[in-house]
Amino acid sequence: MTLTPIVLENQHVRLEPLAEAHREALREAGSDPDLWRFANVNLDNSNFDAWVDNRFSEIAKGTDLTWAIFDKASASYCGSTSFLAYVPAHKRVEIGWTWYAKRVWAGAVNPSCKRMLLAHGFEGLGLNRIELKADARNTRSCKAMERFGATFEGVHRSHMVRPDGRLRDTAWFSVIREDWPVVRDGLDARIAAISAPA
Repeated sequence: MTLTPIVLENQHVRLEPLAEAHREALREAGSDPDLWRFANVNLDNSNFDAWVDNRFSEIAKGTDLTWAIFDKASASYCGSTSFLAYVPAHKRVEIGWTWYAKRVWAGAVNPSCKRMLLAHGFEGLGLNRIELKADARNTRSCKAMERFGATFEGVHRSHMVRPDGRLRDTAWFSVIREDWPVVRDGLDARIAAISAPA
């Protein structure tokens, strides 16, 4: 069983399955090298095409699904996110390779994306577990995962070798099926607060 491309959409964003037509718009959205400091492909934005090509290669295997994120407020593409390492036998997937242009940080984009991805995983695919990982030095991403309700599970030391040869310690987080109602309600409240007129 493989992942089937699907469009996910709410009032703030539309997640479109990655296509070649997205390459240039995402190149522009991801032009800030700071967005890629912790990446293992396209480190410091040294080769954006390597990241896109990697995503297409992994999607073709059927265990990954990558979306281009369209921000409705600006009517432009603002980043990307993916399902990774889908294991249907164990009903789990990872949300990863998530990055956003800084112009959408601290707004509706990230909670909207997480709300739709988690709903698709638990309600659409019937998953039991959704994992999230980050470079343990990436405190901003780690705090963002805890803020939306993911549970910190620990750090895998020397987990990966980065393109520059340094070892990466990886922080692991998860949301399991039993957590989903509380996480869902928290995300809904957060999105509603952002959406409310000032």
